[in-house]
Amino acid sequence: MQRSIVTAILLTCTVAALAQSKLTPELLWQLGRVSGTGISKDGKYVVYSVSTPDVAAGKSSRKTFIIPVEGGQPIPVSNADSLLINKNISPDGNYILSNQEVKIKKITGADYYPDLPKSNAYIFDNLNYRHWDTWEDGKFEHVFVAPLVNSKSGDAKDIMSGEAYDCPQKPFGGDEDYIWHPDSKQVVYVTKKKYGKFYATSTNTDLYLYNVQTGTTSNLTEGMMGYDIAPEYNQQGQLAWLSMKRDGYEADKQDIIVLNGTIKMNLTAQRDDIHAEGFKWSTDGKKIFFWAPINGTLQLFEVNYPGLTKMAPVIRQITKGDFDVTGIIGQSGNTLIVSRTDMNHAAELYRVDISTGNMEQLTHVNDAAYSTIGMCKTERRFVKTTDNKQMLVWVIYPPDFDPAKKYPTLLYCQGGPQSPLTQSYSFRWNFQLMASQGYIVVAPNRRGMPGHGTAWNEKISKDWGGQVMQDYLAAIDAVSKEKYVDVNRRGCVGASYGGYSVYMLAGMHRNRFKTFIAHDGLFDLQSWYGTTEELWFANWDIGGNYWNKQNVTAQKSYTQFSPINFVDKWNTPIMIVQGGKDFRVPIEQGLEAFQAAQLRGIKSKLLYLPDENHWVLNSQNALVWQREFFGWLSETLK
Repeated sequence: MQRSIVTAILLTCTVAALAQSKLTPELLWQLGRVSGTGISKDGKYVVYSVSTPDVAAGKSSRKTFIIPVEGGQPIPVSNADSLLINKNISPDGNYILSNQEVKIKKITGADYYPDLPKSNAYIFDNLNYRHWDTWEDGKFEHVFVAPLVNSKSGDAKDIMSGEAYDCPQKPFGGDEDYIWHPDSKQVVYVTKKKYGKFYATSTNTDLYLYNVQTGTTSNLTEGMMGYDIAPEYNQQGQLAWLSMKRDGYEADKQDIIVLNGTIKMNLTAQRDDIHAEGFKWSTDGKKIFFWAPINGTLQLFEVNYPGLTKMAPVIRQITKGDFDVTGIIGQSGNTLIVSRTDMNHAAELYRVDISTGNMEQLTHVNDAAYSTIGMCKTERRFVKTTDNKQMLVWVIYPPDFDPAKKYPTLLYCQGGPQSPLTQSYSFRWNFQLMASQGYIVVAPNRRGMPGHGTAWNEKISKDWGGQVMQDYLAAIDAVSKEKYVDVNRRGCVGASYGGYSVYMLAGMHRNRFKTFIAHDGLFDLQSWYGTTEELWFANWDIGGNYWNKQNVTAQKSYTQFSPINFVDKWNTPIMIVQGGKDFRVPIEQGLEAFQAAQLRGIKSKLLYLPDENHWVLNSQNALVWQREFFGWLSETLK
């Protein structure tokens, strides 16, 4: 009996100790990554996959499961495709859609000179010669339609007729860029019918309707000048898609449009604070469910479609809470299956009661891992900015936080620049991981973030180094008033526009920070304009090119908001991370910054990742990144 009691006590202590384990980079890379695929044809099961990184092998293993919609034990399956409706097969079962690359343009030395087949030269006479992390090779993604039964080689027809345009859209588009009409006679596809410099300076994608029988194509979004993407039909043949109004503005308010016959209706125009991230029709075709950023989270909404009546659509928020709804997998009766994250948990699938918004966790892939890892408290704060606005600031605390102690504190600068800072879960910029190493993390919803109204989101454009920098400083100053913040051990970190922010703050922080880390940040706006690829972004957000001296807005960006102009004020250690295949923020940005810091005698380090783009995708490189990240902080925030 006594031995049993002792054993029980020891077990309890062991469990308690395990519960206090801190998340490490190595533990983070052991978590399963859950991705919902859909609901089975019979409506009884949710199909999902789990990808688990194998760091040693430099790859991931992937397994597929089904689980009852009502919940229960997951069942491994090997025939997932047969359980789901194949969207690429026409509803009548006669045709199938696919996409493949087609060689359209001569680009390489071997294209021009067949007698030199081993030449690796590229010959360009126009822009868009490279995109994201890939050089243009003259091949374009095209959509093909083929008979499903008794088809022969050569039966597949290129519905884009050899045009020099892409569908799916590069670099991230997939087969969601083309769909069947319910009548099986027509196909809708997304493309931007522009080439070269016109492609590089425009966001004007359109939806095209192709008639399988006649081979004719019409533009459904003629005159709609911004992004038009993500088409989806309901069973009644009404087409919905995501749309932005202005050409060249990639972060414009994104609305849900429905086309009924020739009548277009904007379902979300009524809400200034709604920027729809994605959507799905209800099974009866009368509503659309969508998710959107709101007040520092991503939440689930519904909007009714009133058809051709004069009634206005009504938006209802379904879910509320400090978490993110990151995708809709499907509907079963009054239940939606969604993907959900928060700052302490990677994505899992949840059941949502459409009427009440109540959520119930459906998959439990990482429960065992998280049961041994200490959770981090996340807290909402509202800070008054220098122009008397109320700004949401997320504060994330270490799992064993003790307000009587003092902690090193990190200001996190979000990228984008117009991207929401919500309850997301990153496998690199992971707030739980940062806090678990003993840091308080301050993450402001500064200007340029959707979910707080259009004006708040748009204020950052053409003012990159202005009010936004004051927002950052207001956030760190407000939190630093707390006794548990060690004001002598504060750091500032960020990537992309966040990396730009780090470079800017390094020249204006007035000794607030003891260290900086910038990843793929913009350092010299003039050289960046000359080497980046999506010029629509630069033209809109910084105001245009550098050679037009009469463009006052652009000249202000190049003089007052370009970090290179303030290197003389740098006085703080800085680590710089740069991807070799990042064509959005090309390599010279990181190298220039590192060289400037070295020549000025500032303690600095360069982490160069030759095979990574704007992100870090290789698991071993990601671990190097995290070890160097925390190693630098430990070294410089002593």
